[in-house]
Amino acid sequence: MNFTTFTETELRNFTYNVFKKIGCSDAHANLATDVLIKSDLRGIDSHGVARLSGYVRLWEKGRINATPKLKIVHETPTTATVDGDGGLGLIVAPFAMQVAIEKAEKYGSGWVSVKNSNHFGIASYHALMAIEKEMIGISMTNASPLVAPTYANERLLGTNPMCYAFPAGKYPPVIVDMATAAAANGKLEIAQRENKSVPTGWVQDADGNPSTNPNELKNGGSLLPLGSDKDHGSHKGFGLSATVDILSAVLSGANYGPWVPPFVAFLEPPTDPVGEGIGHFLGAMRVDGFRPAQDFKDHLDNWIERFKSAKTIDPAKKVIIPGEPEHNFEQERKISGIPIIDAVVKDLNELAAKLEIGGL
Repeated sequence: MNFTTFTETELRNFTYNVFKKIGCSDAHANLATDVLIKSDLRGIDSHGVARLSGYVRLWEKGRINATPKLKIVHETPTTATVDGDGGLGLIVAPFAMQVAIEKAEKYGSGWVSVKNSNHFGIASYHALMAIEKEMIGISMTNASPLVAPTYANERLLGTNPMCYAFPAGKYPPVIVDMATAAAANGKLEIAQRENKSVPTGWVQDADGNPSTNPNELKNGGSLLPLGSDKDHGSHKGFGLSATVDILSAVLSGANYGPWVPPFVAFLEPPTDPVGEGIGHFLGAMRVDGFRPAQDFKDHLDNWIERFKSAKTIDPAKKVIIPGEPEHNFEQERKISGIPIIDAVVKDLNELAAKLEIGGL
């Protein structure tokens, strides 16, 4: 696989110019750029600048509002529902998390559901906002229906990621950021670009048979829940995905299950929606609402050290703390640059030509 390495600044400038070209304000273009670049810095390449063309295509189809008027439509002291006005989820979700943080500062915790939004990038970006305030952050979103529940061969759920972020002391925060499917769709897209098979247990064909073909979704197949099959706990993955769908959409008034609009612009949203747009759920909890924050962070440091010192099957390997690989990627890529595979570079330069902006 061939790739080109770019500096963070180069990618930020390019991405900002794209968002400005479709009509975003300076503040929104900068924020949307920050969410995508954070993904690339943290090694989650499937959700970074590789997604830019997808957002632009949705905007061209009139399915993304580049100038949304975000508003709270229902509220109590500790909860709120936000209407994203069809805006970029990259803008809507940070707005909602900020509302949750402000409520947590006053009352100890804040919980915000979101409707009428779009794809919000990596879940960890939003959860990490709470870390800066010595809070525990929670973020999740439903997504395009690509996953079949246990025993089914019908797509009814998205990959529905959830993220929990915990502030540590001398160590990086513990970040549990995961899809509730056996694999994120972005991993299939990477396998397609590299012309590689995917592991057994990620996807099934249209008849419900196991497959290793990364193009199976295009042939009527589906992703599988976390656990892959009942014997390996797929009912648990289905349960986690259902939780995300209910909190993100049934609670907020967004579309849920098979009614969630697709991310790809060439597929039309369902003609019988049950809500508005895509839904998110975000939360913030003050650590000092439970014990002094420093005590918690000291003990989380101790937790990390104990798990890192665990005896392992292979002495050359160590237990990996959730969020550790992404933190390491971020430290490295801030110095050495961000590698972008050539297929994505080509796509981005074609996008630049179409928008009449400078390419990479």
